[in-house]
Amino acid sequence: MPYRSVFHPNLFADKTVIVTGGGSGIGRCTAHELAALGARLVLIGRKAEKLQTVAAELLEDTGREALCFACDIRDEEAVRDTVAAIYQQTGRVHGLVNNAGGQFPAPLAAINQKGWETVVRTNLTGGFLMAREVFTQGMNEHGGAIVNIVADMWGGMPGMGHSGAARAGMVNFTQTAAFEWAQCGVRVNAVAPGWIASSGMDTYPEGFKQTLKTLKAAVPLKRMGLESEVSSAICFLLSEGAAFISGDTLRIDGAASQGNMSIFPLAEHTNSQPYDGFHRAIVPDIFKDL
Repeated sequence: MPYRSVFHPNLFADKTVIVTGGGSGIGRCTAHELAALGARLVLIGRKAEKLQTVAAELLEDTGREALCFACDIRDEEAVRDTVAAIYQQTGRVHGLVNNAGGQFPAPLAAINQKGWETVVRTNLTGGFLMAREVFTQGMNEHGGAIVNIVADMWGGMPGMGHSGAARAGMVNFTQTAAFEWAQCGVRVNAVAPGWIASSGMDTYPEGFKQTLKTLKAAVPLKRMGLESEVSSAICFLLSEGAAFISGDTLRIDGAASQGNMSIFPLAEHTNSQPYDGFHRAIVPDIFKDL
């Protein structure tokens, strides 16, 4: 059973797309959809074995080989060398999905400087370095599209203030880069996933996992999102159909960032049906008993 994308199968034929954090979660799902649409994938992550596993899946499903590069996107020199190697092997990069990121739950008062800076470097500095190098090493001459993955941090991000600050910074970077790089034919956008049922949720502490199980009650659509519902938005923003969209951030959160539950309580319903296009999706362990 192949990936069930809503887009035509040759949408990204002969296009090279980099996906950071491509070894798991939303990055893995996006890599599968892009490959199903004809793209040549370049996977970047810190753990080579996870990238190789996804590359093997892509080869089995589509017959296309993916390039894999183990790289810490927080390391400027490593990013510069990795992007140079990618251009040397592919000749051109058409798209970048800045997906790599991570954080840990903690109130602001409990976050020390090292923890704060680590999360900011991962979710903001790393994305900037990847985008800058892809731009200065090639997109500045032939154009392209960049999609940054941020988060639903409107109204603050209590319990993850370090991540919220970094993601808000990435939204502003997206807007600035869209303006400055437009003259080179480069579009820069972002997507802000809300509560998405992704494998990364299994990595949180046990107490926080119990909180995750209750989150859908605060979503007007009354459910969690799926990885494929984020991937389809990313693919659209990378595509020629979004040729006049740049500097924007698309919220994928089931309207959770809108309204006020104390003023307008949410009714229980089952009227929102998910779009589940990913044939290899992995249900997080914390949701298997719900």
